Amino acid sequence: MAQQVTSRSFLERLAVLEDQVAQLRRTGWERDELPVYPTSLHAMPYEDDTAFITTWETVLSPRTGSLSLGLVFIGDFVGATNTGGAWQVLLNGADVVMSGTIAATFSYQFAAQVIDLTPYRNLTGLKLQIQVRRTTGATTGGKYGTGGAVAIAPRYARLL
Repeated sequence: MAQQVTSRSFLERLAVLEDQVAQLRRTGWERDELPVYPTSLHAMPYEDDTAFITTWETVLSPRTGSLSLGLVFIGDFVGATNTGGAWQVLLNGADVVMSGTIAATFSYQFAAQVIDLTPYRNLTGLKLQIQVRRTTGATTGGKYGTGGAVAIAPRYARLL
């Protein structure tokens, strides 16, 4: 025997939708996205400096206990020479909370970590900086002519 499904009326659907919106308001969002801004005009800025240079930064008021941060980076390729580097994430202009190396492989790499913000809860403005530097590579050619470059960009930044 064939079954027939009756559609709900507009008012029934509206009542269900209002209930769902009210439930969302009561529970709130689980996490807040944190915008991070580039310090150059490139979408994924390549830098060839041999000293750490800030490529992304933001200022936040740490009202939560932790920050989940994900990064992506890549080395450059100049002729037959790959370029590697190092990266770090600073809080408050001096505290290194994440760091690592960028392998000279010309392939994307990813890093992610949850950063504890409780030592900074009393600050009204906490500066987050993402820095990168070139450590290996050619001596000429590359993006800026000084021998290869490395790039870094945030994939996500969420206040938990």
